[in-house]
Amino acid sequence: MAEEIEIVEVPEKFKKLVEEVEKMSVLDLAELVKVLEKKFGVSAAPQMMAAAPVAAAGPAVEEKSSFNVVLTSAGEKKIEVIKVVRDLTQKGLKEAKDLVDAIASAPQTIKEEVKKEEAEEIKKKFTEAGATVELK
Repeated sequence: MAEEIEIVEVPEKFKKLVEEVEKMSVLDLAELVKVLEKKFGVSAAPQMMAAAPVAAAGPAVEEKSSFNVVLTSAGEKKIEVIKVVRDLTQKGLKEAKDLVDAIASAPQTIKEEVKKEEAEEIKKKFTEAGATVELK
């Protein structure tokens, strides 16, 4: 089964930019996304974008019952933070270290869709280890 390729007409004002992006390697594109996320304080991650408009559309404001735990800074005690990541995610040492190292370029989601009590407990563990965490 062949996939249909959608032809996108690029407005004249963006043609040069699109041509430059087309010439880039996948690694360069990934780096560009990280730079843009950091510069503009945004995230290209789709999981959080879909929930916001739905919640705002309802007439009654509902209290959130599940949260994403996002690690925004490892702080000074990086080893302690890596230990907490390993405990919470069951990842190996290298994977946990890589995740903590990745915070330098963009915040990292540690756990998704956890109950408020569990999210608060996770936040407390990271805070005690010297890290900065957001619940989204």
